[in-house]
Amino acid sequence: MGLHQYLSSLNDLEKIYRAPGYFKFEQHSVAAHSFRVAEVAQLLGDLESLAGISVDWRMIYEKSLNHDYTERFIGDIKTPVKYASSELRKMLSTVESSMTDNFIEHEIPSQLQATFRRRLSEGKDDSLEGKILSVADKLDLLYESFGEIQKGNPEDVYFSMFEESLTTILKFQELYSVRYFVHKILPELLAEDFLYHERLSKIATTIMDSVELDEL
Repeated sequence: MGLHQYLSSLNDLEKIYRAPGYFKFEQHSVAAHSFRVAEVAQLLGDLESLAGISVDWRMIYEKSLNHDYTERFIGDIKTPVKYASSELRKMLSTVESSMTDNFIEHEIPSQLQATFRRRLSEGKDDSLEGKILSVADKLDLLYESFGEIQKGNPEDVYFSMFEESLTTILKFQELYSVRYFVHKILPELLAEDFLYHERLSKIATTIMDSVELDEL
């Protein structure tokens, strides 16, 4: 029993690509996504700190860097498939948890098993850091889909990804960082000049008109 398999497995995350089965101009691996989510979560944590909110930075980094590590066991399953039914979602979660537990039990030294169970458990909880992870994950997906739309990709799935991401992000308006994004960053994104600007702007406007936006 040792950490060799864990260190070796980090390379596997570079070989798992997100949004499989769809045409895309640029491939994004789970490893790259995890790094970007950590960067985004760091920025969101900075914004919360500016608002005088105490942030647990260790949990920010642990949650964001490790949130998709367990996809090395079952891969990145298409979101529509993953959420097709609550039963399927529960089955996938059970399989993923079982394989994660088996990995920790057989490959991680006993002194570190509790640490790895914490890091590889579901990070999106009701804590501030858990909420920041939820927002960071969707922000990266929003920008990932925006990148394809900006390049002229006509696939409807990327407009749906953008819509779902923004809708989810707006559910966390109690966070200063989310209000900052809505009032300061999103307008800059929508001011970009690209082929499907009118269509994307209409989607964003419809979503924001459907909720009561909090002041910054």
